[in-house]
Amino acid sequence: MTRLATDDVKSIPAELADYDSELTAKTGCSLRKVACQAADIQEDLIQQFLESVRFGVIPITTGKGAITGFCEAVAGINSHMGCKSFITQAADVAGLIEAFGKKADIIMLADDHRFIALHAASRQVVENAVATGKGFVTGLGLMAGDLNKKNVLVIGCGPVGRSASAKLAAMGARVSVYDINSTRCIDLSEATKQSSNVTIQVIKDLDQALKSHQLIIDASPAADIIQARHITPDTYICAPGVPVGLDHEARLKIGNRLLHDPLQIGVATMAISAFKFHIQHIGNT
Repeated sequence: MTRLATDDVKSIPAELADYDSELTAKTGCSLRKVACQAADIQEDLIQQFLESVRFGVIPITTGKGAITGFCEAVAGINSHMGCKSFITQAADVAGLIEAFGKKADIIMLADDHRFIALHAASRQVVENAVATGKGFVTGLGLMAGDLNKKNVLVIGCGPVGRSASAKLAAMGARVSVYDINSTRCIDLSEATKQSSNVTIQVIKDLDQALKSHQLIIDASPAADIIQARHITPDTYICAPGVPVGLDHEARLKIGNRLLHDPLQIGVATMAISAFKFHIQHIGNT
């Protein structure tokens, strides 16, 4: 996962209402509804369990240390969707003990490399990167319409890009992928062909691909790779994470056809996905 900075997350809790209004204007759906669609669960089913499920968010200090404001942003996103959420006072293993002591049903924690939501009872894990890919593809579909048989370019074949590619393929999109490391593209294409018999096109010329694709998932950590000359009136871009890949002129030109945030959609989708595990577990016991 891309390591965020305090400046990326510190204002998220206070701005969630405005963020949700902007998201609804772009997609026609609230943050919770986008997450429910990405996780393939009905929103009214989630509402039935909101009062009974507790999320515990644990600060992790290993590696480069906890990011100031990160846990507050995660808990704030959960609470904004109506979930009961708390941050443990203790960090690391002591925080895990505290979360279980406070009867957390779902535990969220991140280090320098992984960000997960763990459903305690079923021992199911949701990876943020996987959830983020699904969430932003859902957002792209809501903004641009049905993605079935549409050409979609995915930039970056890391965990988010791989998740986005799989979600797009499942939705019937014609997927093309580009990565600065072409081997990653080839590996993804071959794996997808073997697992689902879906062909993913490997792109070697990013500039040409940007000119010929109007639907784009930017899952790359590279900045300023998408420029104003790549933007048409029919271009829609979903860009998870930071930094955003559009330069300043491209961002001005695309306007509200860009969906970008550092944390909100990914956290919401992983929380609702873990919530789904909880509901399934209750149904099986």
